[in-house]
Amino acid sequence: MSSTNDSQQYMNEYIKREDEDMSGDEDSDNRQTHSGYMLREQDRFLPICNIIKIMKVPVPENGKIAKDARECIQECVSEFISFITSEAIERSMSENRKTVNGDDLLYAFANLGFDNYVEPLSVYLHKYREATKCDRNLLSESSILQDDSSSDIRKT
Repeated sequence: MSSTNDSQQYMNEYIKREDEDMSGDEDSDNRQTHSGYMLREQDRFLPICNIIKIMKVPVPENGKIAKDARECIQECVSEFISFITSEAIERSMSENRKTVNGDDLLYAFANLGFDNYVEPLSVYLHKYREATKCDRNLLSESSILQDDSSSDIRKT
C-alpha cells in the first residue's frame, strides 16, 4: 500500500524534475519529458477557458479576474488532479489493474488526507453509476423495441 510519504516523495521527485527541466534550454518550446513522453505546457494544464468559466461563477458580473490569478488557479488545479491521480494509479497498479476507477480515486482522497471530500464524492459516484446504469437500460430497451418493430415490417 502507498503511504502519504510515498506520495510526497513522488511529488518531490516530480518538482525536482520540473525544476531541472525549467533551468535547462529555453528553446525547448515549453516541453518537458515525463515517462518518455514529451509534454507541452498546454498538455500539462487544464484548458484555461474551463478554469475561467468555473472561476466566473462566484464573481459578480462587473467583476474581473486577473490573468495571473487565472494562471495560478490553472496550475494549482492541474497539480492537484495530478497528485490525486498518481495515488489512484499506484493503487490500481498495486492490484495489477490497468484501469483506474472511481473507487481508486476515493481511496486516494482518503489516503492523502482529503477526508472531507470522500463522502460527497462517494455519493456523487453512486448517483453517477445509477444514472449510467439507467441510461444503459434505456438504450438496451430501445434497441429491443427497434428490433421488434423492424421484424414486424419485414413480415408484412
